[in-house]
Amino acid sequence: MVNSEAKGAVPVIIERVKVQNPEEKQVIIGQGNFTIFACDDIFKSLLTATPGIKCAIAMNEAVPRLTRVTGNDERLKELASENCLRIGASHSFFIIMDNAFPINVLGVLKSHPAVVNIYVASANPLDVIVAETELGRAVIGAVDGTSATRIESKEEKQERRELCDTLGYSVE
Repeated sequence: MVNSEAKGAVPVIIERVKVQNPEEKQVIIGQGNFTIFACDDIFKSLLTATPGIKCAIAMNEAVPRLTRVTGNDERLKELASENCLRIGASHSFFIIMDNAFPINVLGVLKSHPAVVNIYVASANPLDVIVAETELGRAVIGAVDGTSATRIESKEEKQERRELCDTLGYSVE
């Protein structure tokens, strides 16, 4: 944790929250509004976007200071709610899913009237960077996987494109 306090200023504490995703499921973390409605409505949007999806969404509400959760898989609901509560930022949401990739649902999420921002969409190991003040917590951003160390080779590019073709996403 970093505590940055200027003379006379209220401190801001920066914290790293490690996402618990033991089965490497697809995760989407974002921010929304109107939590009392959004949690269930975003869940319905996910179901409509991808038939056969297994998913859960948890969303933190500022008042009455709780985490709401809905989904169609008990294990995913448990993971979503535990991660969202640990992040603790009001109006943040945590989606975890099976039988779908973020590319299948991001368009629907981005156009949902209660979605303000998407921070990350990935099955990689994730850290969420959170700032805390006297008022509460806010997501600053996310660390998605490890850092790049080199540029892909021609062979790796070919492998990547073959995988995209296998998954039904042709590049050329």
